[in-house]
Amino acid sequence: MEELYRAAARGAGWAARGAVRLWEAVGPTPDEERDPTRRKERLRHPDRQRPLTAEQLAEAETELGIALPAEYRAFLLDPPKEGGPEEGGPVNPLTRTADGWRWRTEYTIAYDSLATDFPHPDSYTAEDAALDAREPRQTDFPDPAAFDTAYIAWEREAEAFEAAKTAGAVVLRDGGCGFSTLLAVSGPLAGTMWFDARATCDRILPLKKDAAPGTFAEWLAGETPPDPW
Repeated sequence: MEELYRAAARGAGWAARGAVRLWEAVGPTPDEERDPTRRKERLRHPDRQRPLTAEQLAEAETELGIALPAEYRAFLLDPPKEGGPEEGGPVNPLTRTADGWRWRTEYTIAYDSLATDFPHPDSYTAEDAALDAREPRQTDFPDPAAFDTAYIAWEREAEAFEAAKTAGAVVLRDGGCGFSTLLAVSGPLAGTMWFDARATCDRILPLKKDAAPGTFAEWLAGETPPDPW
């Protein structure tokens, strides 16, 4: 009987999560109830950001443990019905899911380090080179098992180091083939836009306006290039 109760509870949980997903998919938001054209626009462009209420935005920031950059906050509260940086695709939406507030992306976002300052790529150049120099080489290990152990340890260190490069940032556009567009959300660089090009050049590069990294509003208005090439 106890197992039956547990199964019923699990079923109720699944049903509740399904209801949330259904509401998120088709249910009108308060803004859409006031302006039905917003719902028509959302259903026509399901990948675009839905406007958040001030209460939803406060809830998301509390859960994520950060205060989002002002320009991006304004976008979340009142995203454009038309236009935007569509040349490279829409802005990945921030939505409430069964797992909490999440950005819709194929790439990994380190939600547990969003409050960590986003590091300028120039700040870890020397450390990056030192890590590369420490890569174990099979010729230095007469014992294959010893080489495997050393390489696995180095690989784990390298993976953690690469993950730290995007701390304090979120993915606002999936570029495919390992490329993505990042918004720094924490630290001195918060509010600026970056391009993760590590798939080819092993670098995270600024999306510049003039000589400085562009802001979210400048990127949204098309005043920065969609990629650094």
